[in-house]
Amino acid sequence: MILCFDIGGTAIKIAHAYARDDIRPMGRVPTPANDYAGFVAALRSAIASAPMRPERAAFSIAGVVDPDSGLATVANIPCLTGRRLQADLEADLRLPVDLANDADCFALAEAAVGAGRGYDVVFGIILGTGVGGGVVVRGELINAGGGFAGEWGHGPIAQRVLGDPEVTLPAFACGCGQIGCLDAVCSARGMERLHQHLHGARADSTEIVAGWQAGEALASRTIAIWLELLSGPLAMVENMLGADIMAAGGGLANAHDLIAALDRAVRGKILRKFDRPLIVPAECAIEPGLVGAAILGLSRRVASAA
Repeated sequence: MILCFDIGGTAIKIAHAYARDDIRPMGRVPTPANDYAGFVAALRSAIASAPMRPERAAFSIAGVVDPDSGLATVANIPCLTGRRLQADLEADLRLPVDLANDADCFALAEAAVGAGRGYDVVFGIILGTGVGGGVVVRGELINAGGGFAGEWGHGPIAQRVLGDPEVTLPAFACGCGQIGCLDAVCSARGMERLHQHLHGARADSTEIVAGWQAGEALASRTIAIWLELLSGPLAMVENMLGADIMAAGGGLANAHDLIAALDRAVRGKILRKFDRPLIVPAECAIEPGLVGAAILGLSRRVASAA
């Protein structure tokens, strides 16, 4: 059995994984975000309450592990930042530990049991609180040792002059420290920032999407610019990766017609011609962080036994 954890800033979600089709969510406990000893104690409690001694512990974390140094950066869980997290957890839990970024786990889940089933190259897209993603090739993360692959939301690439009639956007500051990132203007908060810049009016991203769906003029203008901002970079990602499918998750992806509009915009700009959608809503029915962690742990168990 693989003990799976989805580590968020407020809660640690737990699951027991026996096989890809047998992943059992076991509830959640609060995250001791500023107390590493308390964090380890919560994990040990989950181990102690498991029906058997786990073979491994697999983690989805809302952060990243540097592949060169092994150091973790987890913005919303300060007690984990700066640690050689895999080594520390293996020593503290006395179990083999597998770690992956939450976007990578989302992509693994979609590739294994979601919209990416049966495809060789799956790009998991996050469109919600942030813009991010993960890449799975033939069932394995492309960055198996950790790192930053799939983080298409960061980098100073956001187009600034666009639309009909044309509008010039500022280079919005991003939380990563750069300016002009897609994350800063195309996430849910970014969409709201874009709408306010275009129209001088505040609106929630759900209100903007609903207004676009209803044909409201200001919201339609915002979404047209948003689609133009995203579709060019996504087309470049597709031309580079050759993804067979892009599964979209996150809050904005709940608007399926918005994802369909993004799919049409991207397919109009790529070299490969599809007679089916390329960008589709995510399908994983269980918590994707837990499922992705389970897939990671199960695959590493097989590899270690080989």
